[in-house]
Amino acid sequence: MNKQLLSIENLEISFKKEGVYSAVINTISYDLRENEILGIVGESGSGKSVSSLAIMGLLPVNISKITNGQILFDGKNVAHLSDQELQKLRGNDIAMIFQEPMSSLNPSLKCGFQVQEILLQHASLSKSASKVETLSLFEKVKLPNPELIFDKYPHEISGGQKQRVMIAMAIACKPMLLIADEPTTALDVTVQKEIIQLLKDIQQETGMSIIFISHDLSLVSEIAHRVLVMYKGQIVEQGEVKKIFKNPEHNYTKALIASRPSLEVRLKRLPTIQDFLNNQINTEIVSPEDRAQFHDKLYKQAPILEVINVEKEYLSTVGIFGKKIGFKAVDDVSFKLYEGETLGLVGESGCGKSTLGNAILQLDKATAGQILYRGQDITKLSGTAIKTLRKEIQIIFQDPYSSLNPRIPIGKAIMEPMKVHGLHKNDKERKEKTIEILERVGLGAEYFNRYPHEFSGGQRQRIGIARTIALQPKLIVCDESVSALDISVQAQVLNLLNELKENFGFTYVFISHDLAVVKYMSDQVLVMNKGKIEEMADADELYANPQKEYTKKLIEAIPKGD
Repeated sequence: MNKQLLSIENLEISFKKEGVYSAVINTISYDLRENEILGIVGESGSGKSVSSLAIMGLLPVNISKITNGQILFDGKNVAHLSDQELQKLRGNDIAMIFQEPMSSLNPSLKCGFQVQEILLQHASLSKSASKVETLSLFEKVKLPNPELIFDKYPHEISGGQKQRVMIAMAIACKPMLLIADEPTTALDVTVQKEIIQLLKDIQQETGMSIIFISHDLSLVSEIAHRVLVMYKGQIVEQGEVKKIFKNPEHNYTKALIASRPSLEVRLKRLPTIQDFLNNQINTEIVSPEDRAQFHDKLYKQAPILEVINVEKEYLSTVGIFGKKIGFKAVDDVSFKLYEGETLGLVGESGCGKSTLGNAILQLDKATAGQILYRGQDITKLSGTAIKTLRKEIQIIFQDPYSSLNPRIPIGKAIMEPMKVHGLHKNDKERKEKTIEILERVGLGAEYFNRYPHEFSGGQRQRIGIARTIALQPKLIVCDESVSALDISVQAQVLNLLNELKENFGFTYVFISHDLAVVKYMSDQVLVMNKGKIEEMADADELYANPQKEYTKKLIEAIPKGD
């Protein structure tokens, strides 16, 4: 049995609100041994990140405090250490990788220098020795061309590469404990798999301990030895990964596993946390016969959208003489979309899926080809005709917060596009319609005068959907519209999108890097790679029998949770 490295005993953390402290972490206890990977799973607000920041002494000053219990790291009580001792502990003995590498890396400093700085500060190496060590770390985290990346700024490298730079920084001083807080959430499924494998390899090689935090239980099962599940500031279940995954005891754990779309069966409705907590689980499935019948009817009609040989080329200036070089983000893409259909669009970052979505929406004009909407080539439309088209073709964005004006109450934000497009007689009617739509998306009249910052991520996504459907569009492009959400909130939003599709006859182009979600939502799936269509087929057929190596690689990278 390995020695105990970390011991959390009856830990209670409180935050100040309106001058009064109230507990957000309620007496949690767990241990972490040397050379062990512990997974912490839970949704936003469950307390996983707060309890981990406390281990590093990084709780926000003046508004939070440890009100009970202790954190023993390598025999020392972290809560009793001075600022100087904590500074020595961080980086040297405990390191952290954050969810969003772009906000953790300094955009004005080169990647190599940022890692070098840590070595100069903590490892007392000379400048030349620290550069050699940084390049060696870049090799260890499998960055291509370490010399090249050493001199690049964060914005010049991909998301996966940025995360590798962060890992190099975290392991630079050979810490005893590495805390990885949602380190793969924003990454493609294939890059996610590479990062998980990399962390496993580094852990085996160095023997350090890892706390791996995620809201995805399937993902945690790929890396952790043991797992603990957090809900509302408490640990509701903990144990060996296989046991928790195969025989969960707590309803919340069961819900976390079941809320994720299955690759085997197609449920009519995804179960949510509330379904499990209220014991109201609907296990009705969509049979292959039901699906075939629906598709038979669907594909007998004329297509609502036809994309013919569409290309989108960007020009970039190279060299001192400004020679222009073309890059095709979308390269000779053709497909048909039928009314009432959901077309899934998948592929890794940079494959051209969002660019294609923007071309369909006429937000970024195609450089070649035709896009026919109800038989009319919309690439040739004038300004007024495009405004009319905007009502018919809408988008639901990935980040609803940045697409809502923080100074406008959400009721007015939903009414605004109705006014622009002259829908309904007056503001009184528009307000009534808005309240009806808010109720439709699971919010109510009481939310009408609230501002975007007063809502959770899942609620904001519902507001985004409400704003989109307010115009009664026919075609909706969902661009990564559930990728930033917790598993159970994601399930609620997917159920809502399917329900709206059924009731209003919407047609969706569903763009995502989450293949399990795309399979669940889609009738057909279109796989994109380097701007081209790699493969297109019925969703179930494509996942059961992928024809191309690229598609096989994407499917194999999905966390299976076994």
